[in-house]
Order: sequence, then structure tokens, then C-alpha cells
Amino acid sequence: MIAGVAISILAAPGPAEAAKRGRPAASIEAVAPREAGEPIMAIVSIKSQQVTFYDADGWIFRAPVSTGTSGRETPAGIFAIVEKDKDHHSTMYDDAWMPNMQRITWNGIALHGGPLPGYAASHGCVRMPFGFADKLFDKTRIGMRVIISPSDAAPVEISHPALPQPKPEALAAAPGRVDASAREAEQAATAAAEAKKAAVAAAREVAPLKATLAKLTKQKARADADLKRADRLLAGAKTDEARARSEELQQKAAQQAGEAAAQLETAKADAESKRAVAEATKDAAKAAAAKKTEAERLATDAKLALEPVSIYISRDTQKLYVRRNTHKPAPDGGGEVFDTSIEVPVTIRDPERPIGTHVFTAMARSGDHLRWSAVSIDGTDTASEALDRITLPQDVMDRIGPTVLPRSSIVISDEPLSAETNYRTEFVAVLSHQPQGGFITRKPTQDVLVADRDNGWDDGGFGTFFFGQDPEPQPRNPRLRGGRNAYPQPQPYPGWQSW
Repeated sequence: MIAGVAISILAAPGPAEAAKRGRPAASIEAVAPREAGEPIMAIVSIKSQQVTFYDADGWIFRAPVSTGTSGRETPAGIFAIVEKDKDHHSTMYDDAWMPNMQRITWNGIALHGGPLPGYAASHGCVRMPFGFADKLFDKTRIGMRVIISPSDAAPVEISHPALPQPKPEALAAAPGRVDASAREAEQAATAAAEAKKAAVAAAREVAPLKATLAKLTKQKARADADLKRADRLLAGAKTDEARARSEELQQKAAQQAGEAAAQLETAKADAESKRAVAEATKDAAKAAAAKKTEAERLATDAKLALEPVSIYISRDTQKLYVRRNTHKPAPDGGGEVFDTSIEVPVTIRDPERPIGTHVFTAMARSGDHLRWSAVSIDGTDTASEALDRITLPQDVMDRIGPTVLPRSSIVISDEPLSAETNYRTEFVAVLSHQPQGGFITRKPTQDVLVADRDNGWDDGGFGTFFFGQDPEPQPRNPRLRGGRNAYPQPQPYPGWQSW
């Protein structure tokens, strides 16, 4: 039970045991007395200068940390690991060594190995003991939740009707849906390409018709003018010879005028027919492109249904956002791309009243159900009270709920998404009333255009674009004189042989 685990978190090692060792509890590194599973989340307490990692059954590792010093404070909020670098060196702080770096924002906040003076002393990062960071590095994954709390916080078990539960039949069908929807998307893409090709060909047939009709219209006008002149000559003929010549000329002009009129009418009919075909093929191409887009969406949903889903609900924006990791490398380097296709309004009861910041995490399956935990780091509402105030959009839940997996999460917060949230991050949100010097002292990230999939029509085939953000270098510390790194080399740490 997670609730029981929360109690054990505070008791192992407890303050009494720590006092016997002559150190405060927060300065003690600890490993849970059981086999550790894969870490699901990390909670950093700025108050206690401590980090605790949790798997599906409770806490597994704990260590002291050093967060940002005054003026460069580590921002409190919701983050996730976006990049890992075993041997990271700074370009921002004179090549300072930041071993076992696990980045949580692209503007320079990370967990990494570093010296711990016993108090907040970093430039905004979360320094962990060198040996602890080294042993932990290979156990975490991209997307793991990192919660930075102003005070002590721990997960507690929670049950609430708003927390989604999977449907066994949907989970069983999910792998098969991936292959089937991929085939349908491929077929739709082929049909859209053929329809677009037909539309382009039909448009090519229409293109010269305007010039052709203009030419034939001029020809008819000249023929009509020649016929009128011939009529005048015939009417003014004075002799039989002149009348005979005029009659012959008038007959030729009449024939030419009739032929010109017939050619123009035929061309007009042909033009109307080709325009109708062009319009029909254009409409068909648009319909095929729309079908392709929908098939691609369904294929994406089918594939992402095999991934944990993250939901963010902001009281500030009155919106619900959904993110899932595609595991595709970012096109401009660094990190992985997250799907961000769902962003909808959400109903929050008493929207003017603060709701706090709460993180709900699906820890593990228990039979056909998921066990959920809750961590609250801000506000007066309890986690259950926050859920009570939210009305989740049914269409969204129908889309993502039936296949919800362990490691999925729901975040409810007063805060909007941070500007550090981009196509290469999970959700990033910071507590606006807490110090954010670790952000303020760094350069803002730069927007870049990143190509999305080809939308198939009206844009020349270049696809749609959305704004992302370039990664800034990891923050650095000044190098000491004589070329020595500011951070010393790690010393062997006893007691980690079981890792």
C-alpha cells in the first residue's frame, strides 16, 4: 500500500537513528530494505535538501542534495527527465564537470553529481552525491517524473472515480490495433497521393483553357466583323459584277463566322466539363487528405496507447493538455519528441478559487485496475478535493482512458505550463510564488520551426510547422585556478554493492 509506504519513508532511517549518527536525517543516504524496482518518480525537498526515488511499491533510494543558492534558486514545480549524459561538461560555466547529468529543462536545470556542502549552493541544479548519481544513472529513463517541492512531500495511495481505469479488452486489443491502423494509414496515404495526383492533372488540363477561350472569342469577333463588312459591301453594290463579288465574299464571311461560333461553343462546353472534373478531383483530393489525416491520427493513437499518458490541467488557462512520448529523436538534436495533439478546454468548479498543485501517478496494476498515488506540493485543497472540482472531457477520456498504463499521470495545478514546456519535454510547471532564480539567471530558450507531418494539401507539400525550443547548455560552474574543475573527482561510496 502506498499510504503505508509513505509512513515508512519518514521512518527509515528516522530522526532518532540519524541523531545517533550525529547527522540530521536529510543528510543520510539510504536504500530500501528490499529489491528495488524501476524508479517511477523522484521528489526533491528544497526544505530538507533531500531527494527520494520511488518505484511502484514505495521509496527505494534517498540521498542529500544541494539545490540552488539564494538568487539562483532551484525552481519548485513539476518536471521530468528529458536528456541524460553520463559525462557532461559545461560550456556555460567554464567546462565544469557535471557527471551523470539528468536534464529536466532545456534551459539548464538538471540532476547531477556534485559536491554537497550541507546547504543550498548550486546555480539552480540539484546536486546529488557523486556515487549516488553514478549508481542511479542507468536506472532512470527519459520521461521519469521529477517533483521539486518547497517542503517535504511523499506519495500517498488514492482512489477516486475521476482517475481513469483501463479496460482489459482494450488493453488486449491494443497491439493488434497498431498493425491494423498502420495498414489503414498507409492505404489512406496511397489513396490521398493518387487523388492529389489526379487533381493536379485535372488542374493542369484547366490551366490553358482561359487562353484558348480568349483566342477563340477574338477569332469569332473578327469573323463577325468581316461578315458585317461583307453585308455592307453587298448592300452598296451598284453593278452586277460588284454584287456577285460581294455575294461570294459575304458567303465566305458567313461560313467563317459560323465556324468560329461553333468552335467557341465547343471550347466553352469542353472548358465547363474540364472545370467540373477539376473541382470534383480537388474535392476528392481534399476528402482523401482528410481521411489520411484521420487515419494517421488513429494510427498514432494506436501506437501511443502502448505508452503511459500524461495529462495536465491548468486552472490558470482552463485547459487540459495531453502528452505522450513518441520516442522519436528530436529533429534538431537532443531529447525525444512528445506528442502534443490534444489540448482542450476543461471545466473547473469555482475557477477563481486556488486549487493547488497535485500529481497523480498510476503506480502499478492490481488485477484489472491501476493503483494511483497522489503528491501535493502546494495549496490548501487536498488531492481528492482537487479531483472533485474537475470535470474531465468525456471524449478525451474515451480516447485515452481505456488503455491507460502504469506510469501514466494527471497533474492539476493553479499554474500555466512553463515556457520551458516544448515538443521535447514532458510537462514543465513551476510554482509562481516560489523563487525561480535558477531560471532567471539563464538565457531563455529560442523558438525553432520543426516540421510536422505533411498535411497533403494547399501548402505545397511542405507540411505544417510548430514552434519548439532549442536546448541551452547545461549550467556550468567556474573552473578553479590552475585548470582544476570546480567539482572534485568522485570517491568510492561504501554500501552500494547491491545496486
